[in-house]
Amino acid sequence: MGFPSFLIIFLALCPAFLAQIIEDTTFVIDGTVKIAETDDNYVCATLDWWPKEKCNYNDCPWGLASLINLDLSHPFLANSIQAFKHLRLRLGGSLQNRILYDVGNLESTCHPFTEQEDGLFGFSKGCLYMDRWDELNRFFNKTGVLVTFGLNALRGRQRTGKRVWKGNWDSSNAYDFLSYTSSKGYQIHSWEFGNELSGRGVGAKVDAEQYGKDVIHLKNLIDQLYKHFQPRPLLLAPGGFYDKEWYDTFLEVSGTGTVDALTHHIYNLGPGSDLNLVSKILNPLHLNKIAETFSNLTQTIEMTGPWTSAWVGESGGAFNNGAPDVSNTFVNSFWYLDQLGMAAKYHTKVYCRQTFIGGNYGLLDTSTFVPNPDYYSALLWHRLMGKEVLDVSSNASLYLRSYAHCTRHREGVTLLLINLSDQTHYGVTIESTASITLHVKEKSNHKSSFVHRLKKTIAWVGSKSSDVTLSREEYHLTPQDGDLQSRTMLLNGKPLQLTENGDIPSLSPVLVNLKSPISVPPLSIKFIVLPYLSSPGCS
Repeated sequence: MGFPSFLIIFLALCPAFLAQIIEDTTFVIDGTVKIAETDDNYVCATLDWWPKEKCNYNDCPWGLASLINLDLSHPFLANSIQAFKHLRLRLGGSLQNRILYDVGNLESTCHPFTEQEDGLFGFSKGCLYMDRWDELNRFFNKTGVLVTFGLNALRGRQRTGKRVWKGNWDSSNAYDFLSYTSSKGYQIHSWEFGNELSGRGVGAKVDAEQYGKDVIHLKNLIDQLYKHFQPRPLLLAPGGFYDKEWYDTFLEVSGTGTVDALTHHIYNLGPGSDLNLVSKILNPLHLNKIAETFSNLTQTIEMTGPWTSAWVGESGGAFNNGAPDVSNTFVNSFWYLDQLGMAAKYHTKVYCRQTFIGGNYGLLDTSTFVPNPDYYSALLWHRLMGKEVLDVSSNASLYLRSYAHCTRHREGVTLLLINLSDQTHYGVTIESTASITLHVKEKSNHKSSFVHRLKKTIAWVGSKSSDVTLSREEYHLTPQDGDLQSRTMLLNGKPLQLTENGDIPSLSPVLVNLKSPISVPPLSIKFIVLPYLSSPGCS
């Protein structure tokens, strides 16, 4: 190649080189003690009641994804659930407070949802027929689902204002439903009372004191109907948006030991119609705002209800179905994985994504049942990030987010790095403040296992015997063709797509020599597993 030709190519590429910033940063993992602990089945998703007529912003994205009409025989559905081994599903949503259960002594005929102008959320009361409930439970049993079911908490109350509902909860239909469910031996992990009735409410609200008394009543019903069951189902409440005064009063009224988990909802990206959603997702200052809610709820539990724990019972990013071409694309994983990491640091035991399927924010596409990018983000988290949360600090920009956990069900520590910057390429060094033990199996001719203790960096391992090579696992997530709003996620440069048989693809890492540099390119996500690193916080 002649000099003029080389010069032309160099000048053409020069702007790209100049636009990218290279920045070195150090992460310090404190492995001496865990700072929080999640449930072993932290990742959770929801199934909702919304019928296909549910529309927002001239978009009707629900199709046949309701609990009432979802095609449970679709092979992609079972495969995508079973990939988690025991996926936690929360069954509920706005219309759960309009559901009647077709069992026992109902005083009126039970009908499917229909559009009703003066109805709550624009719909009439709906019906869960017991043959459908049987069908759902056979599916849950087959796929190993951990079920949380949201009960109707408005039955018996009267609307006295625009959103205000008063009166005692009529538990008769719920009692018959719980009795039917327990008599069938259906495994329900937890029952949740109502949906979004706390504080100012969404569509409807109930006074905290009244709500607390009704939860005591529900607790008594569960104890009565499940007295021969071990373990008994948990009781969750209130399944709404956090309001300190309301939550404090509710806990004080319901009393010690009544509520097992305090559930709250998060939609911190705003409405699905917002044209600035992508910029919000990539703005670390916006992502940080929700930390105040997590912190305040933690304080409420410590001060008013130390017997309970925090769950995110529903979180879809953008409310009203999510946003097409955002909630179902690669860019949403920046928000989603950051939420999983942040919530865990604030002692959240379970995090339920709205939805598993349905709307624009489903982990699966509503029509094809093909996984969206966030599905693979959830699955990687579930497989790699253990329940023990470790503190990680750095001198990095706010645009490089970091979360560290003990690796799930095996030796090691996993670091999640999320690069929100569109220009900065980060070079990363990992250090530890604790004495770290690296375990490596040696060949049989060695007298003992190979153990080294390091106090400083764990990005390198020093001198080793010649037949031992230490490596780390890297799972690098990027969008196809560099398009942040692509529906296809790449893992280490390869598209994540279902196999010809409809199976979930293998999520294989790249093995990298532990001595080699760590880099996180712009607008990408990386899980880094250090499999030979153990710490006291992981024991």
